[in-house]
Amino acid sequence: MDNKKRIYYGWYIVFSASIITLLTMGMRMGIGPFVNPVMTDLGMSRTDLSIIIAFGMIVYGMGMPVAGLLLKSYSTRFVMLLGLAVVCLSIVWTVNSTGFISFFLSFGVFLSLGLSFLSNISLSPIVSKWFVRQRGKALFYLTTGGMAGIAIMTPVETWLIQLVGWQLTLLIFAGIFIVIVLPSAIFIMKEDVPEEADGGVNAGNRERVAALENITWKDALATRAYWQIVFGLFACGFGMNLLGSHGVPMLIDHNYEPMIASFGVGMIGIVAIFSTLLLGQLADRFPRKNILSLVYFVRGLGFFGLVLSISTWQLFLVAIVGGLVWAGSIAMSTAILSDLYGVRLLGILNGWAFFMGHQIGAALGSFLGGWGYEVFDTHLFSFGIAGVLAIFASLASITLPQHISFSKKIEGELVQEAK
Repeated sequence: MDNKKRIYYGWYIVFSASIITLLTMGMRMGIGPFVNPVMTDLGMSRTDLSIIIAFGMIVYGMGMPVAGLLLKSYSTRFVMLLGLAVVCLSIVWTVNSTGFISFFLSFGVFLSLGLSFLSNISLSPIVSKWFVRQRGKALFYLTTGGMAGIAIMTPVETWLIQLVGWQLTLLIFAGIFIVIVLPSAIFIMKEDVPEEADGGVNAGNRERVAALENITWKDALATRAYWQIVFGLFACGFGMNLLGSHGVPMLIDHNYEPMIASFGVGMIGIVAIFSTLLLGQLADRFPRKNILSLVYFVRGLGFFGLVLSISTWQLFLVAIVGGLVWAGSIAMSTAILSDLYGVRLLGILNGWAFFMGHQIGAALGSFLGGWGYEVFDTHLFSFGIAGVLAIFASLASITLPQHISFSKKIEGELVQEAK
């Protein structure tokens, strides 16, 4: 067979990682359907459950740099199998929980940790290794799994919970995790990348790639660009997890039927799946920071539109428009990190950025979504904050540098950042 007609092996890794991300993101960020039944069965208030969800988001983020260190010391296969074991054991513990403490530890702590080892942040380093010329596209397609997770699993979870209850729903997904993750880790995730993967790097970039091999994570943290990316991820985490945790309850409070509310939130992910395919084609053709800025800006307007919707057609119109740019913030942030600081440090830098930015924001968004409604009796408080943060993230993104020059003194100190 002509080698030119063969599918590049890296795309098998992208496909497998996208399916795993679908499950992970759907389980972590599509928690909305579980809120009311868990509160009813375990006798929790919305604030109680919001605290558990918020702490879980922090643990989920803390697991990212831990996964980065494990990836550097061991392999993607090891991290995936460890994550699978923790997820399955945590789900068994969760369904047998009878009170706040046991649910906090099982669902909030250990399930979050296990899912972090199977997240797109843990899988993006191996995708970045296999792709150079089409790295932006590959990472966008990886993000498609996360969008599909929100789109597919939110209504599926709602349907299953109504059919068999929230405990059996979790057990069903534990079985699905085993069926998908186990063979993927063993047979698909290969670490040995061909020297000229995805066309390799051109001669003009070889010197820069070699130079990035000499920088440390401390050098990266000393640059303003890194913290601009962290702030953008903070806004991303705040808004995405606010929507995932409180979007469905918010719409129900606004007198939408439960399934309409679920499909309204799910529609964002459905549209995002297709928009990701388009954005993926653009990711390697235009400055990544421009795409990232546009994503944040339109998303910010979408949060205001969603909370102010008063009819079904308005809800679905906002969901469709918002879905056009819902994907891409994590993919573009990851691609920009690899462009600025190289692939060698991507696991650690991406993990810390996701923890310090995305998951701290996720924790606040999840908590303020419940607390703000109980205190102010309106969802406009939390969803308005999400909109403002996204717009500021758009401004931070558009001012990112295209490249960073690292000039070393004899002592090895960072002395210059060039835009």
